[in-house]
Amino acid sequence: MATISNTPRPGYVWDSTDNVWYPIGTGPHTHADYITSGSAINPNIVDAKGDIIAATAADTVARLAVGANDTVLTADSSTATGLKWAAVAAGAGNMAQIATGTLSGASTQITGLSTYTDILIFVYGTTNNTANGNVYMRLNSTATNHNTYGAKTNGTAFSTTQASNDSDFYLSGAGSTDRTSVNNVHVVKLTNCKNAGFTDVDIYSTYLRGGGGQAFDAFKGIYTKSEAISTIDLRQSGGTWAGGTYYVWGA
Repeated sequence: MATISNTPRPGYVWDSTDNVWYPIGTGPHTHADYITSGSAINPNIVDAKGDIIAATAADTVARLAVGANDTVLTADSSTATGLKWAAVAAGAGNMAQIATGTLSGASTQITGLSTYTDILIFVYGTTNNTANGNVYMRLNSTATNHNTYGAKTNGTAFSTTQASNDSDFYLSGAGSTDRTSVNNVHVVKLTNCKNAGFTDVDIYSTYLRGGGGQAFDAFKGIYTKSEAISTIDLRQSGGTWAGGTYYVWGA
């Protein structure tokens, strides 16, 4: 309210409908409660950190509860909000871990791989209960079609370690693996696993030889097939696994 000579004086505003000057700041005043207004979104819809508000229909909203850690918001028309929290999907350039475990028995099989185009396997600490020996990988439980080209041990080419159309791929080469060394490491990359034709195989291993001395092997191979890669067997040449851990990623 304006003040003249220390005396409060009301201000006025013209109402063109009533053709009347109305004083400002006098008379009763009401203000709508915006939270309970029909056109407002009530903050009480959400209950927890990370909750979001999503539409369930035209002009209708609802709470979508926060998802689990490391999940992402994903469109899904089958849900009430058309959204859901889901694990990161595997895709090109985006590998997801699909299996991990401990080597045991004479052979350890990894299953459920047929939906992946590319597969990466990391195996370490391969030890044997019985004797020094080679470490192998068999695909699809098939004792054929494992063809290796350009295999090398410590940078020196060799051609007698694996015959064409063999039953397995070697993860260790010309020298047998020391059965007690927990530093044995094998890395395998499989490409074009889901489609018929062939799977490209790259193998890199570093391990302690059974006769002593560290070795590094690199293999380039092809597995011919008419179906997707569905299983991988990690094997050794004699006895049973004493230990070892594998991780498998797929895309």
